[in-house]
Amino acid sequence: MVGKTASCAAMALTLGTYVWPGQAHAVAVAAVVALTAVNYAGVQKSAWLTRVIVAFVLAVLAAVVTVCLTGGTAHTARLDIGADTTVTGVLQAAGLLFFAFAGYARIATLGEEVRDPARTIPRAIPIALGTTLVVYTAVAVAVTALTVLAAVHPRFHVPYRAELAVGAVVVVLAATVDVRGAIGFSSFGVLAYYAIANAAAFTLTPAEGCPPRAVPALGLIGCIVLAFALPLASAASGAAVLALGAAVYGLRKTINPS
Repeated sequence: MVGKTASCAAMALTLGTYVWPGQAHAVAVAAVVALTAVNYAGVQKSAWLTRVIVAFVLAVLAAVVTVCLTGGTAHTARLDIGADTTVTGVLQAAGLLFFAFAGYARIATLGEEVRDPARTIPRAIPIALGTTLVVYTAVAVAVTALTVLAAVHPRFHVPYRAELAVGAVVVVLAATVDVRGAIGFSSFGVLAYYAIANAAAFTLTPAEGCPPRAVPALGLIGCIVLAFALPLASAASGAAVLALGAAVYGLRKTINPS
């Protein structure tokens, strides 16, 4: 929840920064309000809107890459690694770039809504990952629990309280925080739950498709290293929020063990 909510704010601020840099926060808030309204009205409309947005974004990125590489001012020398490059800088950049994969797990979590998930999901994962890597590489080279929130709306059939609550939190973040801080905070949250996923992989049995032990071990170590290579403010605030959540969870279990 922490990672995804921060990702929403970061994406909204990114939109605002590009569309109207002088009023980035206002544009971000407007975008969050608009999309919260769309989500409130039902997932069918938001799924349709997602297709439109993805198509538009890919078209824009393709145009940007084409213009950058054919404009006569592109020089491969600019892609050289500078003398001021450090291991810490590379790790921090990798941690921030992890924000780009914040929606990657949606393929698996939407498994119950697709036909033949056992066949579709294993095919969709490498396609999605490969497409994202190609798009980001091209752009980089070119431009260098059960709560009250679970209530479902009787008409729209969406968890409307959760939609409004998340929308309100994202509006506050979009209106107040810096886009780089939002991306760093989001990346920390994403890396945290990916680290948990890698750790959980150790509990799988061979019958459940347990990967070689080295795979989740490397994944866990990599996530932890990248998370704490992020800017100190992002790592500290992310760790503080997760610690608070763990404390509240522990307190609830103590008061109500069942």
